[in-house]
Amino acid sequence: MKIIDAHLHFCPGYGHFDELARKAEHENTAEHLKEVYDRLDIAGGIVMGNRGLAPEEHVYPEFLRYCIGVDGSCLRSRELRDTYDSIEENLKRGECVGIKLYPGYNKTYITDPDYEPIYELAETYGKPVAVHMGQTAGSRAYLKYSHPLTMDEAAVRHPGVQFVMCHFGNPWLMDAAAVVEKNENVAADLSGLLEGKVDFPQLLKKQSGYFEALKTWISYCDNYEKFMFGTDWPLANYEDYISMVKWLIPESEWEQVFYWTAKTIYRL
Repeated sequence: MKIIDAHLHFCPGYGHFDELARKAEHENTAEHLKEVYDRLDIAGGIVMGNRGLAPEEHVYPEFLRYCIGVDGSCLRSRELRDTYDSIEENLKRGECVGIKLYPGYNKTYITDPDYEPIYELAETYGKPVAVHMGQTAGSRAYLKYSHPLTMDEAAVRHPGVQFVMCHFGNPWLMDAAAVVEKNENVAADLSGLLEGKVDFPQLLKKQSGYFEALKTWISYCDNYEKFMFGTDWPLANYEDYISMVKWLIPESEWEQVFYWTAKTIYRL
């Protein structure tokens, strides 16, 4: 079974990411990632941009594509036109398969007028907008901006834009499911649900209520074409993550969730 990781981060040489990789029993290098991909039949991955807007900053191994990340400094720039122009330069590249927004960290709702030109670009170039939804890393972000219900209004306003709800809005699973199920132009990735190296069977016993709820609300949407495998690597161990998603998803839908949804939505 082929796999696409629809949500990872790739910053070799950055101490924070090096440490995350070690905790997940990985190495934060291109060579190690390629070895893992070959061993686990992972065809490729989509990097969620952490490197600014300049296209030349986004050089990745041939088995990776990327979404250009738009952070708070971009939106607060006096020259917003330059921000939009830089986003467009990325979208013109075949390697750039979408846009990534970080509303909880940006402290800006995704319905803010500053995002409107970004949605226009996404629709023009036919590339999805992935949005960090749900819990944030650290205590400096504001959760009200990353609540999954905020995506409902953006999706309704922009029916021609494909949205991806990253992390399935965790832990607001019921609200996330309502938004995904209701809106034809909203899908979700299942990244960021594990951290470090874990014993998944043991974790499942300890957190059975949470994982049962997660499985329930994924199933509630009744459309596995809207879900895709993602890890938030190097946050989590690949073998653990594959085991978890296989537990969450009926075996008859594995190929859809592990491969076809990401391939279709990101036009790989």
